[in-house]
Amino acid sequence: MSGPLHGFRVIDLTTMISGPLAAMTLADQGAEVIKIEQPEGGDLSRRVAGRRGGFSASFLNNNRGKKSVTLNLKDPRGIEAALRLCKGADVFVQNFRPGVIDRLGLGEAAVRAVRPDIIYTSIAGFGFTGDWARKPVYDPLIQALSGLASVQGGGGRPRLVRTILPDKLTGIQTAQAITAALLARARSGEGSHVQVSMLDTVLAFLWSSDMAGHTFVGDEVAPEKGAQAQSFVELIYQTADGWMAVSAHTDRTWAGLAAAVNRPDWLSDPRFATVAAREENKPARLDLTQSELLKDTTENWMQRLGAHDVPCAPVLTRDQVYRHSQVVANGIVIEGDHPQAGRIRQTRTPARFSATPPGAPGPARRLGEDTRDVLAQAGYDADSINRLIADGIATDAQDMP
Repeated sequence: MSGPLHGFRVIDLTTMISGPLAAMTLADQGAEVIKIEQPEGGDLSRRVAGRRGGFSASFLNNNRGKKSVTLNLKDPRGIEAALRLCKGADVFVQNFRPGVIDRLGLGEAAVRAVRPDIIYTSIAGFGFTGDWARKPVYDPLIQALSGLASVQGGGGRPRLVRTILPDKLTGIQTAQAITAALLARARSGEGSHVQVSMLDTVLAFLWSSDMAGHTFVGDEVAPEKGAQAQSFVELIYQTADGWMAVSAHTDRTWAGLAAAVNRPDWLSDPRFATVAAREENKPARLDLTQSELLKDTTENWMQRLGAHDVPCAPVLTRDQVYRHSQVVANGIVIEGDHPQAGRIRQTRTPARFSATPPGAPGPARRLGEDTRDVLAQAGYDADSINRLIADGIATDAQDMP
């Protein structure tokens, strides 16, 4: 193993996307991650559509590089085994609905009793207190409650982002918070309880760029009445043969755009004379830009706009993006052979570490593939492990559906 988190052990009790992605990020960066799943079926994401060789794409893309252990956490012997694994761990991550993990017997107090300095991590949907804390939650609900859907609607019909942004953003936020807690522990010697909610994460995400109309107390602007609604207007333009994004906010890039489309009159138009004026008259500015970009192809506009250093990019489809020259140059998309699923394509971890570069990520494992080895490392002898398997407390890879 290699990477900046080499030597740290993570116990991962999470399912679906946010928690598994957080733990996989740590695994990608060198941590040893032990994923504990229920013996029957395991993580629900194992069983969703888009499957080959017994693996779903969702599970492959959020659980690579982890060891798989099965334990029945509804049985005291399963809880005992989980706590024995926690004794040698640095991080514990769970995303059960608030209150459930305590009833199981793996709450913070129980885990900290066996490993006092552990980074105990909880992920929730709506939060940990208040009337909504124990409500069932899915990504679209967070998009609705956080205001993200209304932002996407631009003052009209609310719209969902067509990807599970809250789930994935929460995973990334959680991974960062865990590493921060590990750094603090290295300095103080004390563990901590990291709590991350999807709602909090998305609100913080939106506030950095989408809540200008609600930043100044007493001067709030309703989206449908002010500049905030205008800021929602799409910056995607149609060309003669496709679509592209063009962003000309500064004086220099606005002048470059005017030159590229051969409209010098835009520079003398008082509506577009300053950054503030261009923002206030954004609909008119975008309409004029769109009318010009329809006159030529995306490829030609890329050359013409590029010659004037105007920020621009083609709109690529999913089957085009990983073939694009810049994506190839970055080396972010990798291919490898999975033992069961065959040849697969994934992304490498985005962060690069010059002093501690991570090795190639390991494959997602079959359900229970590492149960015997991990329990043996925790002190169970072969007979004890066989009894746990015989009693249905644990399984090995042969029990995978």
